[in-house]
Amino acid sequence: MTPAEILPLVYQELRKMAASKLASEPSGQTLQATALVHEAWLRLAEASVDWSDKTHFIRTAATAMRRILVDRARAKLAAKRGGENVRVELSEIEAPLPDSELLSLDEALERFAEIKPDHAKLMELRYFAGMTNDEAAAILDVAPATAHRMMQYAKAWLKLEMTR
Repeated sequence: MTPAEILPLVYQELRKMAASKLASEPSGQTLQATALVHEAWLRLAEASVDWSDKTHFIRTAATAMRRILVDRARAKLAAKRGGENVRVELSEIEAPLPDSELLSLDEALERFAEIKPDHAKLMELRYFAGMTNDEAAAILDVAPATAHRMMQYAKAWLKLEMTR
């Protein structure tokens, strides 16, 4: 399937994911959920991928949304603070993060994906796409209890990594 064929099937779900994520962002956010979905779709439309199914597209869209938010955070930091990243302790992963912490989280998540790709994808779906545990478990095709355990492990690993 092409992105143009699959988008109508998943648009409302992507819009809900984007709205959920942007609702938890700090105030002053200028990006709207519709714009986030459209920008993610543009990135996916450029990819020469044959989307196997709706789940594959949603997983990839969550990654694209993450990249868009991280790119915006980098741009803001470069313009406002010289691009310096400050690491701080991450007390609760679901809390809204300032741009500098978002960049640190992204770097840590990249390292985590090298050793635990499924756990990192779960974190991405939960945090960046705003999915519930059950929704993310369904996307990853694991039991909700397994997803819960994976999330606990991911939070602990990221907390340790972010405090270094």
